[in-house]
Amino acid sequence: MDAPAKTRVADRGGGPRSMATPARNGWFIMFGMLVVAGGATSLRIGFSGREMLLFVLGVALGIVLLHASFGFAASWRRFLFSGEGRGIRAQMMMLALASAAFLPILAEGSLFGQRVSGAVAPFGLSVGVGAFLFGLGMQWAGGCASGTLYGLGGGSTRMLATLVCFMAGSLLGAAHLPWWLGNTPSLGSLSLSGFLGWAPALLLQLTAFAAIAFATVWIENSWVRRKSEPAPPKVSWHRRLLFGPWSLYVGGVCLAVLNLVTLALAGHPWTVSFGYTLWAGKIATGMGLDLSAWPFWTWNFPKQALAGSVFENSTSLMNFGIIAGAFLAAALAGRFSPRIPLPWRSLLAAILGGLLMGYGARLAFGCNVGAYFSGIASGSLHGWLWFASALAGTYAGGWSRPVFGLSRA
Repeated sequence: MDAPAKTRVADRGGGPRSMATPARNGWFIMFGMLVVAGGATSLRIGFSGREMLLFVLGVALGIVLLHASFGFAASWRRFLFSGEGRGIRAQMMMLALASAAFLPILAEGSLFGQRVSGAVAPFGLSVGVGAFLFGLGMQWAGGCASGTLYGLGGGSTRMLATLVCFMAGSLLGAAHLPWWLGNTPSLGSLSLSGFLGWAPALLLQLTAFAAIAFATVWIENSWVRRKSEPAPPKVSWHRRLLFGPWSLYVGGVCLAVLNLVTLALAGHPWTVSFGYTLWAGKIATGMGLDLSAWPFWTWNFPKQALAGSVFENSTSLMNFGIIAGAFLAAALAGRFSPRIPLPWRSLLAAILGGLLMGYGARLAFGCNVGAYFSGIASGSLHGWLWFASALAGTYAGGWSRPVFGLSRA
C-alpha cells in the first residue's frame, strides 16, 4: 500500500511507512479485539470449528501483512526503478521455505490424513495477459490483492475503491475466462514435480530463488547509491511482536508457515482473488442478475461456492479475517488513520487499478498470492509465467504512475 509522497520514508522494502505515526487509540484496539473474538465465536456457533479456524488464520495473516508491511506492488516497483531489492529477496526466501514444505506434501497427496492439492493451473496466453494486467493495475492502485485487504483493514479509504472495482473486474473476468481458455494457446497444467519428481523440482526452484536473490544484491551493489537511513528505535522484542514493525524476513517466514497451515486446514494453498469474485457474484445475484447461464458459474467449484454462504468458502472467510487482523494490527501499532477526501487522480488510479487487477486475476488463475506465491510453491509453471508477466506489467504501471500524480519511487 502506498503512502502520500510527503510522508513516505524508507522501510524494509515491503511498503512505505509514515513518519508521523498516530497515537494508539484504546477504543480501536478494543473494537478490533471484539471483532476478532465475536467473529470467531459466531462462526463456531453458526457453522463449525473449521470455519472458525479459517477466520482466525486469516486474522493471523492480516496481522503479519500489516506489521511487516509485506507488499508486492511497492517492492517490485522499487526494484525496477531504484534497484532496491530487499523486498524481492524476502519473497524469494518465503518461496523457498514454502516450496520445501509444499512439494513433498503435494507429491504424497495428503497431510494429516486430509487430501490436499496444489495451486496448479494451465500455462497459456490467458495467464500471461492476465498477469501483465494485474501488474499494471497493482501499480496504479498502490496495492496487490492481499495489499488491498490489509490496506483496507489498516484504514486506507483508497483501498475501499480498489476493492469494489477489483470485485467488478473479477466478475467481468469470470464472464470472459471461458472464451480465453477456448480461443487462446495453452499448454495445459504443467507441474515441475510431474516432470522431474518433487526432489529435483525443489532443487531447481531453490537454485532459481538463489539466483534471483543474488542478482538483486549485484544490482544494488552496482547501480544503487545507498542513502543513509535513520536507525530504527530500539524496542523490546515482545513490544515489537505486539505493536510492530516487523522485518520483511520475519514476515516472509510467517507467511510461508501460515500458507502451510492453510494447506493443512483448507486442503489447498492460500488464495485471495476468488473471494472477490464470489463476493461480486453474490452481489450481482442479489441485484437480480442471473449467473446460471455463465459458463464459469456452471463449473463445479464456483457453482458450489455461489450456492453456499460466503462464510463457508475458505478463501472468502480468510479474506474477512485478513481485514479484521489488519485492523487490529493497525490499531495496536497506532497506524489506523483513514484519509478523506482523496485527490481525484489518485482515486481514478485506484478505480482503474482495481478493475485491471480483478480482470487480470481471473484470466491468470490467481493473483500475487494464489498464482505467484502458492503457484510457484506448488511447482506450477504457470506461477513462473505469472511472475515474469506481472513484472513486465509492474514496469509499465510504475512508468505511468506520474500520470495519476503518483511517484515511481
